[in-house]
Amino acid sequence: MQNQTSTRPSLLWTLIRFREAGISIFILILVFAVTLRAPSFLTVDNFNDILLNISILAIVALAQTMVIITHGIDLSVSSMIGLVAMMVAFFVKQYPETPVIFSVLLGMALGSVLGTFNGLIIAHGNVPPIIATLGTLSIYRGLVFFYSQGTWINSFELPKNFKLLSKGTPLGLPNMVIIAILVALAVYYFLNHTRAGRDIYAVGTNPDAAQFAGISKQRVIFMVYLLSGLLAGLAAVLWASRFESAQTNTASGFELQTVAASVVGGVSISGGVGTVPGVLLGALLLGIIQNSLTLIRISPFWQLAAQGLLILIAVISDKWILTRVEKTKK
Repeated sequence: MQNQTSTRPSLLWTLIRFREAGISIFILILVFAVTLRAPSFLTVDNFNDILLNISILAIVALAQTMVIITHGIDLSVSSMIGLVAMMVAFFVKQYPETPVIFSVLLGMALGSVLGTFNGLIIAHGNVPPIIATLGTLSIYRGLVFFYSQGTWINSFELPKNFKLLSKGTPLGLPNMVIIAILVALAVYYFLNHTRAGRDIYAVGTNPDAAQFAGISKQRVIFMVYLLSGLLAGLAAVLWASRFESAQTNTASGFELQTVAASVVGGVSISGGVGTVPGVLLGALLLGIIQNSLTLIRISPFWQLAAQGLLILIAVISDKWILTRVEKTKK
């Protein structure tokens, strides 16, 4: 009985690793195919652009991943980014001498407040995550209009040091890429080498067993939505810096991309399964698809179709994996 139990996790992780290898192979094939059609795709400058474009996606997708592992979802990340970006942009416009690090901390603090509200509703109010975050998606987007009074912040209104936050290259890579790498390393360590991170997997795998083992399901769920808000706040500051503006529709629809990067990267919608490398590969795949469709001059509407198709493929394969694992239990 003990050998059978120990075999199940190894089988599951073998399937997950195979999935990540499959994504890597698909990325290589896609890169080769696009390069044949557009040789300019395989250049250092173009890949720098891809890394810049997916940095914010990777940060928020990692936050989304922690939520999905607990069998939840955060649809409000796009509105949190829009609201925090607007508030921070107005602040740095009014106080242009503000140190950049303070702007970053302010964005993370504001995002944490919004994430805390989500966490309270879901963990303590027992509202289903999809309903709660669908509601806060609209609330936070409405607050963007209320706070800005329908106006927006343009590039010339933002101080130079704030705009350099994302695009500066003191270490040879854009700051935004470096920040995304640091966030990925931090999330990887948190999920794999801390008790709180292991609790996230435990709650997602079997919440009743986790509760019996002394893990507070409410505390863990509250924590992941708080972390989601915190990372969304960081992403908001980077977004305003990267695009040198804050508008009422900032990051509108971005939640779809974060979910796509997560599930395509192997995060199980049933909870309990997900890895940081897989999510990064998922974000890279979406970035390559978006970049390649632009280079070969295909309508941007196909980008949404490609994202939707990838989500369907990921969910179907996830269901197939779970079915195979369930069969091994019998």
